[in-house]
Amino acid sequence: MIKTLVRAQKAERERFTVPHSVQDAIPIRRVWPDGIFQAGKQFSKTFSFTDINYSIAGKDEKTSMFLDYSELLNALDSGASAKITIHNRRLDKAEFERALLLPMKEDGLDGYRREYNEMLLSKVTGTNNSVVQERYFTVSVVKKNVDEARTWFSRVGTDLLTHLSRLSSVGRELDLPARLQIFRDFFREGEPAPPFDWSGQARRGHSFKDWFCPDAMEFESDCFRIDGRWGRVLYLRDYASYLKDSMIAELCGLNRSLMLSIDILPVPTDEAVREIQNRMLGIETNAANWQRRQNDTNNFSAVLPYDMEQQRRETREMLEDLTNRDQRMMFGLVTLVHLAESKEQLDSDTESIVSTARRHLCQMSTLRWQQKDGLDTVLPYGLRRIQALRTLTTESTAVLIPFRAQEILQEGGIYYGQNAVSKNMIVADRRKLLNGNSFRLGVSGSGKSFSAKEEIVSIALATGDDILILDPESEFGTLTESLGGEVIRISASSDTHLNAMDMDGAYGDERNPLIEKSEFILSLFEQLIGAGGVSAKEKSILDRCTYDVYREYQANRFQGEPPTLRELYHALLSQPEPEARGLALSSELFITGSLNTFAQHTNVDTKARIIAYDIRELGEQLMPIGMLVTLDAIFNRVIQNWKLGKTTWIFCDEFYLLFRYPYSADFFYKLWKRIRKYNGLVTGLTQNVEELLRSDTARLMLANSEFLILLNQSATDREELARLLHISETQLSYITNVAAGCGLIRCAGNIVPFENSFPRHTRLYRLMTTKPDEVLRGG
Repeated sequence: MIKTLVRAQKAERERFTVPHSVQDAIPIRRVWPDGIFQAGKQFSKTFSFTDINYSIAGKDEKTSMFLDYSELLNALDSGASAKITIHNRRLDKAEFERALLLPMKEDGLDGYRREYNEMLLSKVTGTNNSVVQERYFTVSVVKKNVDEARTWFSRVGTDLLTHLSRLSSVGRELDLPARLQIFRDFFREGEPAPPFDWSGQARRGHSFKDWFCPDAMEFESDCFRIDGRWGRVLYLRDYASYLKDSMIAELCGLNRSLMLSIDILPVPTDEAVREIQNRMLGIETNAANWQRRQNDTNNFSAVLPYDMEQQRRETREMLEDLTNRDQRMMFGLVTLVHLAESKEQLDSDTESIVSTARRHLCQMSTLRWQQKDGLDTVLPYGLRRIQALRTLTTESTAVLIPFRAQEILQEGGIYYGQNAVSKNMIVADRRKLLNGNSFRLGVSGSGKSFSAKEEIVSIALATGDDILILDPESEFGTLTESLGGEVIRISASSDTHLNAMDMDGAYGDERNPLIEKSEFILSLFEQLIGAGGVSAKEKSILDRCTYDVYREYQANRFQGEPPTLRELYHALLSQPEPEARGLALSSELFITGSLNTFAQHTNVDTKARIIAYDIRELGEQLMPIGMLVTLDAIFNRVIQNWKLGKTTWIFCDEFYLLFRYPYSADFFYKLWKRIRKYNGLVTGLTQNVEELLRSDTARLMLANSEFLILLNQSATDREELARLLHISETQLSYITNVAAGCGLIRCAGNIVPFENSFPRHTRLYRLMTTKPDEVLRGG
């Protein structure tokens, strides 16, 4: 028998004592604050790790992931055992309501909050949304004391987290409260959990087990009861010759509380090779003896029996794997425990699981009279009490891959839809990413504006952040006004005026505000006269006049009415230089002429929390200066909020239009790089992706965006985006001829397919929809 297996069984062997309480039935004997458990002679440590997009990856990507996972398994220490656990945990409704539902604020918008909360509740009570999957990696080792074990766990943990990062999975070491929380979620599901208090438990004379133990556990021949729930442990008895990599994901696809564990016991390669060589020798001896017996009966043409030939071939293949293909021998065990509210439901769920295994030509069997040992094996204690190990190689173990689909569920985030694979909610917090920059890309009618409006509604109803919208198509006005915001409609014929000379003490970036304003005035006149049209002498005159018109306003500490472009115009006329009068004449159309929208005092609320700058009617003549003034107002609102500690969200519709003007293109390029340090998040929406990607500046901005929503794309746009963002063929299918609101979300490098629908009978839907027929009939 293999020495590794003998040693493991010896270490696992423990004297049986009849448990006198539920606490006695828990095999953990001692714990430490850093999350180390001791059970018998073994110490164990658990790490959590995140899922990856294995199921929707392309063939080449799947192969790469599979090989990286095989490397992780090959790196496991021979002197220890590992347990990979997938936990289907039912979502705690109270926890969900606390984390996602919007609290009422009595600000006139609570009606919208109720509608939004009803939508969220309808998503979480769907078919699969009430269950979340969590993944754990538990390593166990026999050591003399905890200090030796801690040193070993430190080395092994670093190696494990490194290999997980290569798979794009984020691993995390669990401390004692986090590890005990796993068992409380299993044993006392749905019960509110006070935080685990180590010192408080000790002061009261309580065991750490009291925090998570159920009130009662009853074990029968083929099932058990935990308080009022029923449970059953099954194990994988018969394996198919060729397993599919989707089997584990399908076994865990049941919408029930369950836990599946894959126990792995690595064998040293030299020991494995000796074992296989001995087996080979035995097989060849049996074959020779059989052939000799046939020869003795003059049957010289006899063919070796099929089972003997197959045994010889499989043993040779395994020896080849071990010696030439960098495979390792491993012992594997798959166990699964599932819970139900009734015995009938339990039996039905068991049949579903068994049927799933049968589809993969495998046999899942119920443990008879071993339910307690099975439960101790499947839970991530780090123990193995079931002797049903199967000899496997690295590759055959790696086929039991625990990955399925990447999830995005960030605490404190915004709801963006449902994962198209797992149907779980997608909740992302752009503020936690490397930068909050975002694009929404898709053809007309794909749901870009609706998606942006839904995000605006979430921000407006859930936070106190400010929202600024650049609206070239007049699509956001109704929503803005309904949420209590201000719509600033800018055009030559409008009664709305926005003073280009507006500023206060917070203007600029930690410098003399007049320096910043002088630079802005220079840019303004360059737009009026033409790029490169302002000479060095004219710049000096403009700088002098800017300081003159602001002198009194600065002396009053930027209180009262700021000057206007008209005062700057008169200051230019009063200068002795002929260049000054030339500047005044060049700007006359926009200051005293018919396009004087930005030369008068501001008559709208520019301090409103939500502002939509409607620039649809600006016209070609006024557009360059209008864009300049509007963007200056937006950026300086960001600076003001930053100094007040507030976050600012900026949304720019029809983003490709901004790249027609050099100033606005350059402004957004710099904004994309700088806005993160000012607590700002900017979003660009466009349907003309191909036109946008013609600009090298836009391509750099797209590559520097951590959050992208890709909706239905045209064929040429798909090809460009696939090259730029490294999207696989399988992932491209989610943005090809799909319904509105469906596509891909790219969050921090992870690409997740999503679908999003909103109840049509609500007032919020009527505010957000952009479909012409629905807008005309009021939704």
